[in-house]
Amino acid sequence: MSQSGTAQTTQATPYELIGGENAVRALVHRFYELMDTLPEAYAVRKLHAADLSGADEKLLMFLSGWLGGPDLYVQRHGHPRLRARHLPFSIGTRERDEWLLCMKQALDETVSDAGIRDRLYEAMAGLADHMRNRPEPNRPEAD
Repeated sequence: MSQSGTAQTTQATPYELIGGENAVRALVHRFYELMDTLPEAYAVRKLHAADLSGADEKLLMFLSGWLGGPDLYVQRHGHPRLRARHLPFSIGTRERDEWLLCMKQALDETVSDAGIRDRLYEAMAGLADHMRNRPEPNRPEAD
């Protein structure tokens, strides 16, 4: 209780709501497993190294902080600067959609609460869309 007599409330972070480090690790593992095996993820998989372990660890660290847990990525690598770090890769609508296909399935399989899962997917869809950097027909040049 605070001095005014009202209860202090703290809202759980998405990191806590989905189960912390083990849940984020399971999500990332499944995401890259899907990317590595789904034929529908061919274009986005080509953007990655043959060995996904480096990408796996970076996504785990990033998602930890992004979801409200320990800010592991920032501690090790500094500000994520997601768009700038992805500029060397040609990312269009196809790559975005393939990334989201893998992430949606991984979320569906690893996050049991549908409300949290839907909110996370919507937020990730916004991030994925922001990573597009390749001009495409019928689309204004990327920002």
